[in-house]
Amino acid sequence: MADVAYFTKEGLEKLKEELHYLKTEGRKKISAAIAEARDKGDLSENAEYDAAKEAQGLHETKIAQLGNVLANARLIDESKLDVSKVLALSIVKIKNVKNGATMTYQLVSENEADMKAGKISVKSPIAKGLLGKSVGEIAAIEVPAGKMEFEILDISR
Repeated sequence: MADVAYFTKEGLEKLKEELHYLKTEGRKKISAAIAEARDKGDLSENAEYDAAKEAQGLHETKIAQLGNVLANARLIDESKLDVSKVLALSIVKIKNVKNGATMTYQLVSENEADMKAGKISVKSPIAKGLLGKSVGEIAAIEVPAGKMEFEILDISR
């Protein structure tokens, strides 16, 4: 059984749009590339044709993977999230105990993770260390650079 992934409404819509694009426009582009390569002559010695067919295989694999994620996706009602502790989809403001730097992250599914937007995967070391903690608690988290301590300043949705 595949892993269940929890999504915001926005994240689920983005996933559906990407899958739709791959199934429609993406397939058309791949078909056009194959047809163009086929028109160039002998298929047994046609590297462009081989590359286009390989791209088609990778494209179909991606469609299958996204379809699987979508089939196991669950929408979370953000209005019902408990803000007394850190959960998936929580927006948490933390302070690095060592240097005093503050950061704000939203804990999201792997598919929605985007560091530039402040969204980290619930499967990341920092998110795992924050899950279940409450405001005022210190989370000691093992990261690749060593052990870090973060104080939880605020939890919202």
